[in-house]
Amino acid sequence: MSAIPRHIAIVMDGNGRWATRRFLPRVAGHRQGVESLRRCVQACLDRDVRVLTVFAFSSENWDRPQDEVSGLMSLMVGVLAKEVMPLKANGVRLHFVGALHALSDKVRRGLEQAERDTADNSKLVLNICFNYGGRWDIAQAAQRLAEAGQPITEASLNEAMALSHVPDPDLVIRTGGEFRISNFLLWQSAYSEFVFSDKLWPDFDTAALDEAIASYGRRERRFGKTSDQVVAGRGA
Repeated sequence: MSAIPRHIAIVMDGNGRWATRRFLPRVAGHRQGVESLRRCVQACLDRDVRVLTVFAFSSENWDRPQDEVSGLMSLMVGVLAKEVMPLKANGVRLHFVGALHALSDKVRRGLEQAERDTADNSKLVLNICFNYGGRWDIAQAAQRLAEAGQPITEASLNEAMALSHVPDPDLVIRTGGEFRISNFLLWQSAYSEFVFSDKLWPDFDTAALDEAIASYGRRERRFGKTSDQVVAGRGA
């Protein structure tokens, strides 16, 4: 097994707590979290990771204080204006995944333009899950199939999922010291390896990413088979 996962997914948790511990508004933590994401994208490019999927805003986050939600939306607009061209220059292709119709016209237009601007890139696919939930993803896939009169099977559901354009994540990382997946990639993470980090997302650096990748590399992924079958398959 390769020591480098092809697809890494991250629950970027801990921005608010990072800010609170510094007596800063929570949105300051989200701003710092953007810096951490920038580092992570570059690290994935350097390590030849092919897909990075991050949980930026869940469908449940609308219930947070209104000033934090508004700050997150404004931050997204600002990040798009500043970051899309450098991402394009580095070969990153952006995909925004989630119930995007619920966003304001301004935010949605920005996301769509960013996708168009980076559509020809192929070095790294960066999926940003925004207004996303794993249950929503399964439900919308089933609804699409039902409306099309198609049978609902594992294969057809998989093709209708919002992340059908990339392989399932090999490694899922959650920062912030929590031990749950919080409605993230419920379908796609069925056989993913998990790493839970105590670091708050703004403090998650390249060394922490390498530690998670190293942990992944020490594991044997059996996908329901026995160890002997896995070993035999490698030698085939």
